[in-house]
Amino acid sequence: MSMLISAISLLSFLLLCSVTCSVGKKIHHCALSCGNLQNISYPFGIVGYPSNCGDPSYLFECENNKTVLRLFAGKYYVQEINRSNKTIRLVDADLQQGNCSSLPLSPFTNDNFIYYSYHSYQLPASSVKITYMKCENSVDSTLFVQTHPCVDGVYSNNKKHSYSYVVFGDLEFLEIPNLCRVDLAVTVSSIKCHDKNCSYLDVFKGLLNGFELSWSEMYCKECKSNNNNFMPIMYSYSEIRKMTRGFKDKLGEGGYGSVYKGKLASGRIVAVKLLGKSKSKGQDFINEVGTIGRIHHINVVQLVGFCAERSKRALVYEFMCNGSLEKYIFSRQQDVTLSYEKIYEISLDIARGIEYFHRGCEMQILHFDIKPHNILLDENFTAKVSDFGLAKLYPPGHSSVSLQNPRGTKGYMAPELFYGNIGPISYKADVYSFGMLLMEMAGRRKNSNDAADHPSQIYFPSWVYDQLSDGKEIEIEYATEEEKKLIKKMMIVSLWSIQMKPGERPSMNKIVEMLEGEVESLQMPRKHLLPPPKLS
Repeated sequence: MSMLISAISLLSFLLLCSVTCSVGKKIHHCALSCGNLQNISYPFGIVGYPSNCGDPSYLFECENNKTVLRLFAGKYYVQEINRSNKTIRLVDADLQQGNCSSLPLSPFTNDNFIYYSYHSYQLPASSVKITYMKCENSVDSTLFVQTHPCVDGVYSNNKKHSYSYVVFGDLEFLEIPNLCRVDLAVTVSSIKCHDKNCSYLDVFKGLLNGFELSWSEMYCKECKSNNNNFMPIMYSYSEIRKMTRGFKDKLGEGGYGSVYKGKLASGRIVAVKLLGKSKSKGQDFINEVGTIGRIHHINVVQLVGFCAERSKRALVYEFMCNGSLEKYIFSRQQDVTLSYEKIYEISLDIARGIEYFHRGCEMQILHFDIKPHNILLDENFTAKVSDFGLAKLYPPGHSSVSLQNPRGTKGYMAPELFYGNIGPISYKADVYSFGMLLMEMAGRRKNSNDAADHPSQIYFPSWVYDQLSDGKEIEIEYATEEEKKLIKKMMIVSLWSIQMKPGERPSMNKIVEMLEGEVESLQMPRKHLLPPPKLS
């Protein structure tokens, strides 16, 4: 019961405090155009243009000089971007000007959003829902507008003539006449009727005018509240069982519990982490919901929902089909290796994700467990930071946090977590963990390896420092000259990040700049490295 109360309190807290910030990359306010649409600029971009010209959640396509948005398996032409009220106006691509028999074949109503705790777009409340119906008998009601002569219904099984109608607004089940069926439901911004009773031509003009979607454009420097758009959904345990088909498809297992593949009613594939008994009495669960439940960023795994029913606890995440980074940087199997260029791109993804939750508007987040296992990869090998069970929130402006006990994973934990005289515990602890991870990505090996070919290579970062300081090249098999530059850049950034004293480590914002810049502009830090302490 206490877990349920804590979860409900947590939901209330999230409702009051959820915020988002558009950060992650250097934003270039590019002026793009496609056909007649001239004002395509941030947050919008066009697929195929530089990725920093638009937010990945707001990308259009330019197809035959028409601006296209693909959404919920539908294709829509973007007619207008209205920045004064932050809306875009869309028209179904199947509609044909001057042909009122053409139909909008992509259903689009508020029902499309029902399974999303957050979506990049929302339908304004003023939108008008239009339902297409076919009936075997004529319907005598002013609510039903005949589509004849534009659209006639013919049942394909017996060629029997049917009556086709459209109905405005939400339609209750009991309001559907006998021998009638719903064919399609779509949305328009408004319908303007020429006389008291609307005709289908009025409806068709409304369809050609399209419908509006609103977007949320928020910058960290503005720090505006965003109400409930990022609220994770609270599921019952029976719903968890149903979406996992009785926990049939197991993806993995760890000290925290097990992870199963699941499917929401919307068809969306998810990963369900079923938590086992914890010594922390559920505090890791509260931590995870309380931190990741506030975040929406392309490089942070999205928490879709959670379950807190008696002793049953589960977390529902977006599904990351390529698993964790761990198997790609340490495996010697050819079928699971990534190019050095892709490894570099993944390192930038991770840095941007960490920089995002460090920067936080109302609350900053310290992760405390950055490591390969907690970096997940989606179908495009975009990296996302996961597992916030050890995370800690603290207000902006606070330079340090207090911890009763060290937290993290051996080999990635900052020295100040063990030695109080080194410096205060702050976001620089995550910087250190990222630096250790970055070195392992660059070298495709563990930083500490007792079985190394040479004793000097047992602690890899120290060996790399000596090699680079002496002007020697790091030998990398099968790497091109450009890839060697990327790896060298990653190694130098790593060495800055794992400096012994927190004050000598750069911020994640600076690290992103260093990784994006040229390797020739980077200087070597002083050798203030400390091998990770041995844990008993």
